[in-house]
Amino acid sequence: MKQYSLSEVCGLIEDLIAMETGTYWVRAEIASITERGGHCYIDLVEKAETGLLAAKLRATCWANVYNMLRPYFEQETGSHLQTGMQILVNIEIAFHAVYGLSANIIDIDPKYTVGDLARKRQETIIRLQDEGVIDLNKALVLPTIVRRIAVISAESAAGYGDFCHQLQNTYQFDITLFPAIMQGENAAKSIIAALDAIADQEEEFDAVVIIRGGGATSDLTCFDDYNLCNHCAQFPLPVITGIGHTRDVSVLDIVANKALKTPTAVAQFFIDEREHQALRIQELLRRLQQTAERQILIRRHRLEMLAQRIQMLSPERIYKMGYSLATVNGKIIHSTADLHKGDILTTHLQDGMIQSSVLY
Repeated sequence: MKQYSLSEVCGLIEDLIAMETGTYWVRAEIASITERGGHCYIDLVEKAETGLLAAKLRATCWANVYNMLRPYFEQETGSHLQTGMQILVNIEIAFHAVYGLSANIIDIDPKYTVGDLARKRQETIIRLQDEGVIDLNKALVLPTIVRRIAVISAESAAGYGDFCHQLQNTYQFDITLFPAIMQGENAAKSIIAALDAIADQEEEFDAVVIIRGGGATSDLTCFDDYNLCNHCAQFPLPVITGIGHTRDVSVLDIVANKALKTPTAVAQFFIDEREHQALRIQELLRRLQQTAERQILIRRHRLEMLAQRIQMLSPERIYKMGYSLATVNGKIIHSTADLHKGDILTTHLQDGMIQSSVLY
């Protein structure tokens, strides 16, 4: 019976794999990903239609390759490698007598991932449309004057600082921060939690602002998350976004009441709205003053006309025209039938009265 040393067996395996294998383009989902010492370690999985694992493979992208592939991938996809992402990678299978079997990533096709991200994004949009919620938040009307603003952002984010700085020394705004993670695989859940906290006290706010400034566009995939977008679409307060990107419009931007490019643009929007309302109030006051003055002139003219009519109809003027007024016992005489023999008739003239007696 021929015997082999362990190293000899490992050598045979290594030679066999080297002869029988080359490189393979593999479609898979990232189950987990970690970076250590410049290297990237990825657990690749394939899931059956039932959701159960059909295959799993630990793959490594060594630093000399990863440092080239990562920026290329992020530039092309607008996203970084992350859990749950579908990727197409070129894998080289190797075997080492000490380290065992390894799958080394030597290339990646970002177009595959771009297609998958676009597909998921479009599925989210269609789902929101089919559910009839995609335009619900847009239908909400911002208050005439927005003063109480709930802000969702990372507390230390430059975008939040820019937003607050832009509003300083302008009109009075009451800003309440609801901290959240604004990038990565936990961002969507964190933002939803902040929205829930705002909803618990919605009567204390006029609007909600979701802002994120700076950083790479590779951190923006969370804003296409269905659960987050659905939450915002049905939120009871107007949601305004300023998540700091110009390359694409996220699904969150689509469902928001108003979407602006940056946190400072959101702040300027509120300032402009307040200035517009201030000018509108000034114009209304001016028009009210003009209307009041015009009404006073009209009323004064009417009083003057009434005074003239009263003067025209005054007894003194009538007396001056030669008319007189006859009374019996203080009652005006309209007809001879009002008189009786012996009545004392009083005739009123311009300069006095004459009394006479009725003889027949």
